[in-house]
Amino acid sequence: MAAPRIQAINAYRPRIEQGNTVQKPELIRALSRATGLVEGSIDQATKELRDHIIEFNRAGRAVKVDGLGTFSPNIDLDGTLSISFRPDPALNFGINMPGTFTGTILNRENIGKTSDDLVAQWNQEHPENPIPT
Repeated sequence: MAAPRIQAINAYRPRIEQGNTVQKPELIRALSRATGLVEGSIDQATKELRDHIIEFNRAGRAVKVDGLGTFSPNIDLDGTLSISFRPDPALNFGINMPGTFTGTILNRENIGKTSDDLVAQWNQEHPENPIPT
């Protein structure tokens, strides 16, 4: 039986090893140190921002926060409302600044390869379970 193409891509594609998620208290402490604002004020401002995004989205209005992104209301076929987030280009620019990423990239050696390259690598390493090309 042939392996699905997506199996090869998922096995060999470059991906970021996720560290522990930064939780709200840690973020608030870091913002407090960076700004000189007290943690309680930052916590309150964060809650107010959240609540106002919800209220504006409930009114059918997107909320653009320069430097952060745009929060837009959506609705599914079953009527479930949700909020989508489109990051500000500054976020992607910031994470892509050369030489600044300090995380771990798994399968780093496969950066720049095509999906066809990854399938070929899979087929070479898994001759018993090839993916048709």
